[in-house]
Amino acid sequence: MKTVLMVAEKPSLAQSLAKILSNGNMNSRKGMNGACSVHDYVGRFNGEQVHFKMTSVCGHVMGVDFPGRFNNWDKVDPVELFTAPITKKEANPNLHMPLFLCKEAKNADYLVLWLDCDKEGENICFEVIDCVIGVMNRVPGQQVYRARFSAITETDIKRAMNTLVEPNKNESLSVDARQELDLRIGCAFTRFQTRFFQNKYGDLDSTLISYGPCQTPTLGFCVERHDKIQSFKPEPFWVINVTVNLPDGKSLRLDWERVRLFDREVASMFVNRIKCGDGALVLETVQKNGEKAKPLALNTVEMLRVASSGLGMGPQHTMQIAERLYTQGYISYPRTETNSYPENFDLKGTLKQQASHPNWGSYVSELLQKGIHKPKKGHDAGDHPPITPMRSATEGELDNDSWRLYDYITRHFIGTISAPCTYLQTIIYFEVGSEKFSCSGKVLKEPGFTAVMPWLALSEEEEIPTLRRDEKLSIAEVKLVERQTSPPDYLTESELISLMEKHGIGTDASIPVHINNICERNYVNIIAGRKLQPTTLGIVLVHGYQKIDVDLVLSSMRQAVEQQLQLIALGQADFHEVKQHAIDIFHLKFRYFVDRILDMDELFEVCFSSLADSGRPMSRCGKCRRFMKFVQAKPSRLYCSTCDDTYSLPQNGNIKLYKELKCPLDEFELLLWTTGAKGKTYPLCPYCYNNPPFPDMRRGLGCNECTHPSCPHAFGQNGVSECVECDQGVLVLDLTSGPKWRMACNKCNVVIHFFEGATKVSVKEDSCEYCAANVVDVAFKEGKSPLPDGMSEHQGCVFCDPIFKPLMEKHHAAALRRGGNRMNRGGGRGRGRGGRGRGRGRGKPKDKMSQLAAYFV
Repeated sequence: MKTVLMVAEKPSLAQSLAKILSNGNMNSRKGMNGACSVHDYVGRFNGEQVHFKMTSVCGHVMGVDFPGRFNNWDKVDPVELFTAPITKKEANPNLHMPLFLCKEAKNADYLVLWLDCDKEGENICFEVIDCVIGVMNRVPGQQVYRARFSAITETDIKRAMNTLVEPNKNESLSVDARQELDLRIGCAFTRFQTRFFQNKYGDLDSTLISYGPCQTPTLGFCVERHDKIQSFKPEPFWVINVTVNLPDGKSLRLDWERVRLFDREVASMFVNRIKCGDGALVLETVQKNGEKAKPLALNTVEMLRVASSGLGMGPQHTMQIAERLYTQGYISYPRTETNSYPENFDLKGTLKQQASHPNWGSYVSELLQKGIHKPKKGHDAGDHPPITPMRSATEGELDNDSWRLYDYITRHFIGTISAPCTYLQTIIYFEVGSEKFSCSGKVLKEPGFTAVMPWLALSEEEEIPTLRRDEKLSIAEVKLVERQTSPPDYLTESELISLMEKHGIGTDASIPVHINNICERNYVNIIAGRKLQPTTLGIVLVHGYQKIDVDLVLSSMRQAVEQQLQLIALGQADFHEVKQHAIDIFHLKFRYFVDRILDMDELFEVCFSSLADSGRPMSRCGKCRRFMKFVQAKPSRLYCSTCDDTYSLPQNGNIKLYKELKCPLDEFELLLWTTGAKGKTYPLCPYCYNNPPFPDMRRGLGCNECTHPSCPHAFGQNGVSECVECDQGVLVLDLTSGPKWRMACNKCNVVIHFFEGATKVSVKEDSCEYCAANVVDVAFKEGKSPLPDGMSEHQGCVFCDPIFKPLMEKHHAAALRRGGNRMNRGGGRGRGRGGRGRGRGRGKPKDKMSQLAAYFV
């Protein structure tokens, strides 16, 4: 029997697809990477009985990067990145996705790709193909197929299975070109800017001073609005308010035809004329039927706009929710530029699914009975149908934000096939002292789609009377009101999304990412009303680009690149020529930018403080013995003004001096770092952290990962055991944690508390004969010892010693047991890594795991 391997983009999607295609008759198992399941079933393919294997990836399998030697910011000139080689690397090395795919594809005969039907999905198709084609059986004819679908429904999925096509290489190449361009341009500018400005200023408060071909024009829109607000000068103007008396004793306020005047004397002249007039003369009463148009079908950009302005949800959060609703089968594919239903779209069938819904079921039933209305014709981008509900859901089935988004999507869909909202509009024209005035009102006739989309309903206006031509009304009040012009407000997320779409910045998929980036990097702050207020850093960056090369911040540059990439996708332009042309342009712009960087620096000098004027004294430099300053603004770092050296530190935690102890290698005073959530603590040497002292160490490691053979702070002296949870870590005794002693993994977040109240805990040279963990020596005060028989000190294995085992805190049992079971299943890995660097032996994994399991269970 032949084998067909089928690959989806996410594990949850693979499960849904397999359930539909197998009619629920499938067997599921976990894949070797632990993240992706494999669903097996038997069915028919190309007219014969086959074995289907449905599995998935987790987004991109591979990513573009530079070879390792080009990733050293200190040794590589950023300009080299425009000509450096590009390699493909695993997007998530922890998942071992290529190896997993190869294992499942071995001896398979056919490959069917169920990746998302957009350019990114097409690119992932070819990543999967590259991973598996070499281990598959060779068969005559077509071997690789592509499924195209827009919704996780039985009808759509089975139709896609019956109409398989070939993957589109041109669309994949356009993504390859975009990825390489963004990598080269973004890395070159970001590295240069970050190093230049962070080495000079201490209060930038951003870990990266980044540039992005899409991100920076996005920021440019926000700063442009800010500049208009700052340069705005209010100007006084005058409005004439006239109120007349109606025959029934009520009053009616009239609108002046001139609206406003900016000359007070002229406005006063008109007021005098009006007051001298003989009442208000009715010139004409006009009544006409009006119509409020129903919405176009929903595409991604409109969904993001409404979610931000109406639901108060950020674009990235909205897309995450929409993707979850899609994979769960509640809505159709949420990434689409199309806002027009295709001719063969089953509007009535989609609507019928909502007929029994408790919120809008009665409206839907009435609409089905009367007949649906033809939707408005919009733009068909040829990608996916508009976003629609695929099955009915109630509020209890979904979390709060998911329900709010689903509620909007469903109501929007119903509104697109409902009748328009109709009303009767009455306009009355007046003449008062030779000046023209009017008033208007609307009376609702049929609510139409606004019955299901009430936020778009007409505001309640009082019905105005029908007055006869030449009828005169007495004037109740004439008032000259002074007002001032007001500046524009900051851009809302919704307005920014509209500008990005209009100017071709990003795609429907990447727009949320670019907006999120400028927020995370402290370029803009989100204020009330989800408005985007640029920070000082964001403003200075944009003004600096404008001063050096305005093209770097204008949307036209990216728009031109996107047009060229689209030609690649359509097969109308050569991949290599387009890519190289864009690289060459930005290469020249980068060199010019570097030459003129002092123009931007002039702006930074005005707005930010130098490193020498920032921070507070913390620890002594090992070179000059002067105090270095701790600069807390992101990225937090130490700065020695005497040596003019900057030392990076770990981020997002707390740091303090460690008892004025010094590193034996370089005489720098040690610091004590405490992480945020778990409270894990370890010492570090600022110099070693930035300049690894041993070949087997990398930059950014503390003393708990230092391989120094004799330093009392290194893990070689304080390592107890291999981590019980992860594959690479060592459980290291935290010498600062007493009297609530603990050991923590130097790789993952596992923290184990033990021996509370002990006066001393130390790690010995000896190791446990059962598990090879290092023996610890524990001492308590006499009379306060929990040890049996009045013992105040004892040596043994924290895992195996019967005296120590009861002193291990049981609230860590779950983590330990999971680690034990996992490692026991894997088989064949020793647990005793405590003596790395001191020649300690490894233990017996099964003995170790069985003892852990026996104790904690």
